[in-house]
Amino acid sequence: MAETFPIPNWKSPVRIGLALGGGFARGIAHAGILQVFEQYRIPIHCITGVSAGAIAAAAFASGATSEEIARAGCSMRFADVGALRLGRLGFVGSQRMNGFLAGLLKTSRFEQMPIPLGIVATDLTSGEPVGFSGAGGVFDPIRASCAFPGLFQPVRLGGRLLVDGAMSTGVPAALARQLGATHVISVPLPAGNPAAAPSNVIQVVNRCFQILQSRFEDSWRVETDLVITPEVRGVDWHDFSRGGQLVEAGRRAAIAVIPQVQSWLREANGPSCAPEKIDAVWPLAAPLCA
Repeated sequence: MAETFPIPNWKSPVRIGLALGGGFARGIAHAGILQVFEQYRIPIHCITGVSAGAIAAAAFASGATSEEIARAGCSMRFADVGALRLGRLGFVGSQRMNGFLAGLLKTSRFEQMPIPLGIVATDLTSGEPVGFSGAGGVFDPIRASCAFPGLFQPVRLGGRLLVDGAMSTGVPAALARQLGATHVISVPLPAGNPAAAPSNVIQVVNRCFQILQSRFEDSWRVETDLVITPEVRGVDWHDFSRGGQLVEAGRRAAIAVIPQVQSWLREANGPSCAPEKIDAVWPLAAPLCA
C-alpha cells in the first residue's frame, strides 16, 4: 500500500466541495483523483456528480474507498448497467444499474451518506438541471443522471422525465456551492475533438454533448475555485479496457494541484496542517486494472 499522512486536526473554515463531470468510461479517472485526496487526507465537505461522475460521487460519499471505486470501474462493462429494451424513447433500459450500484455503494439513501452528496439530472421537458440531495433514494437519481439520450431510456422520477445531467450541467459546481462548499474543485473529462465526422447515432449524440458543454462551460467555471482536468481525450466513451490508464490520468492530474489545495488549508489552519512532500506518495497504490 502507498504511504499515507496522519490525519490533521481539521477545524477549518475551508469546506472543499468536489464536483465530478461525466464521460462514461472516462469517469474511471475520478477514482485516481479520489485516491490522491485520500492519501493526502484532504477533507471533503461535499461531493457532487453528473452522469459517470454521479456514480463515483455517490460511491465515495457512501464510504466506498477509491480503490473499490477503481476496481468497480475497471471491471465494469456496458451489460452491467444497461440491457437492450427497445422503446419509443430509447434503446436501452438502465434497471440493471441498480444491481451494480447495490454492490458498490455502502448505503442507498442521501440522508445516510457520511459525506453530503448531490446529483444532477436534466428535465427533458424544460431543459433545466434537476438537483438531488439531502434525503431519499440515490439509485433512481443516478440512473437519471446517466441516461444518455438516444441510447438509454429516460427515467421518470418525481413527475419529471429525466435524462443525462451533462445535457444541462457539464460539471455540478453550483450544487457543491449550495451544499456549503467554500472552495469548489471541478473535474471535467474532455472528450477531445473528433478526427472524423460521426459515423453512427451514438457518435452524433456524443458530438452534440461536446458542442453543448463547450457552450455552457462558463456557467460552471464561475462557481469553481480550482479545475482538475485529467488527460483522457484519447479514450472513447465506451473503452473500459483502458481503466488503468484512466486511473493513472486522474492521479497525475490531482497530484499537480495538491500544492494549491494545501495552501488553502495552511491559510486557514497554519503551516503545520498540511503535508509538504507531494512526492512522498508517488508512485501511488499498485495498478488496480492490470
